[in-house]
Amino acid sequence: MSEEVQRYGGGGGGVGALSLDLLGQVLDRVREPRDRKACRLVSRAFARAEAAHRRALRVLRREPLARLLRTFPALERLDLSACASLDDASLAAALAGADLAGIRRVCLARANGVGWRGLDALVTACPKLEVVDLSHCVGAGDREVAAVAAATGLRELSLEKCLGVTDMGLAKVVVGCPKLEKLSLKWCREISDIGIDLLSKKCPELRSLDISYLKVGNESLRSISSLEKLEELAMVCCSCIDDDGLELLSKGSNSLQSVDVSRSDHVTTQGLASLIDGHNFLQKLNAADCLHEMGQRFLTNLAKLKETLTVLRLDGLEVSASVLQAIGEGCNNLVEISLSKCNGVTDEGISSLVARCSHLRVIDLTCCHLLTDNALDSIAENCKMVECLRLESCSSISEKGVEQIAICCPNLKEIDLTDCRVNDAALQHLAKCSELLILKLGLCSSISDKGLAFISSNCGKLIELDLYRCTSVTDDALAALANGCKKIKMLNLCYCNKITDSGLGHLGSLEELTNLELRCLVRITGIGISSVAIGCKNLIELDLKRCYSIDDAGLWALARYALNLRQLTISYCQVTGLGLCHLLSSLRCLQDVKMVHLSWVSIEGFEMALRAACGRLKKLKMLSGLKSVLSPELLQLLQAFGCRIRWVNKPLVYKD
Repeated sequence: MSEEVQRYGGGGGGVGALSLDLLGQVLDRVREPRDRKACRLVSRAFARAEAAHRRALRVLRREPLARLLRTFPALERLDLSACASLDDASLAAALAGADLAGIRRVCLARANGVGWRGLDALVTACPKLEVVDLSHCVGAGDREVAAVAAATGLRELSLEKCLGVTDMGLAKVVVGCPKLEKLSLKWCREISDIGIDLLSKKCPELRSLDISYLKVGNESLRSISSLEKLEELAMVCCSCIDDDGLELLSKGSNSLQSVDVSRSDHVTTQGLASLIDGHNFLQKLNAADCLHEMGQRFLTNLAKLKETLTVLRLDGLEVSASVLQAIGEGCNNLVEISLSKCNGVTDEGISSLVARCSHLRVIDLTCCHLLTDNALDSIAENCKMVECLRLESCSSISEKGVEQIAICCPNLKEIDLTDCRVNDAALQHLAKCSELLILKLGLCSSISDKGLAFISSNCGKLIELDLYRCTSVTDDALAALANGCKKIKMLNLCYCNKITDSGLGHLGSLEELTNLELRCLVRITGIGISSVAIGCKNLIELDLKRCYSIDDAGLWALARYALNLRQLTISYCQVTGLGLCHLLSSLRCLQDVKMVHLSWVSIEGFEMALRAACGRLKKLKMLSGLKSVLSPELLQLLQAFGCRIRWVNKPLVYKD
């Protein structure tokens, strides 16, 4: 793309003669961010077109925020979730003077530095605001949501893990935003039945509600049943809700299409049967890890959903071949079924199920230990459109079963073979699946370079590869992957201890790599890390735990080149206070650091490094011994900026 732009490029004759609207439509069809950037760099006309036409912006640092908001006046969606150290003052300053009348969606997830003043400035500057995401803003409370409530046109609001929000704050929202259609209150554990009752009365347009992990009881379900337009209800791990509550819910409007009661341990199949009686248009039902046995009434009522039910999750349930046959007969429009960790799942049961559910695209059989290749043969024969197959710890399957899947399921996009006894021959068969995006091979000790060469030769669309503890994998496999699978974004090489700096040199050509796990690769040094840092500019997460030969040289390379890094684990590395301080002061996007057992770093080194990144860090993991020797003022400052510290109770050791 960039070569073509350079050829026809930036002058007034070619591209420059086209209208901004037409150039904007061209940019809409350029999917790759690198290609869009190339267009901007070589053509002023494209740069002007994007400035006038761009609708979405994701900002990684607070410093350029004001300039970016002025540059792109047509923005509709603004994502500040990765903008480290954003606070009220910097947000208000960036908003001042910018034309944000078109902004409709703002994401401030994990923006712990933003309080009610910043939110008040945001709502004032964006009069057409419709969607706000404050998820994981753990310090947000009633004053913050009261500021958001001034956005009277709000349709969607996520308050997931806003731990300070109470019924008072929720009341402000529901009174100020009566047009709400989607609301997440997950983990807002100070909200009670009173708040849910008021919500149900004031927000009649609500279509999606998440009350997972709340301490609300059956009275909340009585209130929710009055919401005539409610389509999605999630109540994961609501331990105060039981079958009586589901009975109350069943008496409401027959509008529910998706219900999630997973991990709600007082719910039984009797309650779910009652729910189905009142809501016979359900499309998705998640009852994972809450049921112990399959009741006959529930099984019978599932058949009432024969025309509508597409997703069924029954993880952890005791099932038999006859139960699976009944599910197949009663729910033959299923496109997804999850039987993860279900006892009693056999080849016979799977054969009975898939023979009647030929539309299945997602099948989760994690830890169904009794399954053999015969089950895979049945899936391959009946479910030719399957796209996702999870088989972790199904230790009796072999390359023969994988071969049938590869031959009969050309649309396969994801397969999990973690802890399965598969070998290079299985990968040779899987290489036929050219649409494969996600491949998990953790703990498959028989996998070697030869098998990964097969994958690299034909699976060029692969974006995620897990080779955890595949101890036969060497640098040659990484060379093949770097040559054939250039779109990889997530790569797990933990405990692949034959890999050296040479292998990391090959990884440097994976320009789209964002997540890299290298735990306990004892042969790699700062040289290999430098190769990764220089080549993988999009790297967001890096795990170097127990890479004992990584020293300051590796950190200096990361500090200079890995400017987008947000999460880093360097526990047990041979780094010093100087290297740590330089790293934390240089990486402006870094938010999450795990640094346990850095024996070469002094107290002063920790102190200087943490002060250098104080306003940006959101999560830390350190030895508990540091808690008593670091200055209380520093720890209070970190907490004030919304940083959560996990203290590990292990001995504090220094090396001279």
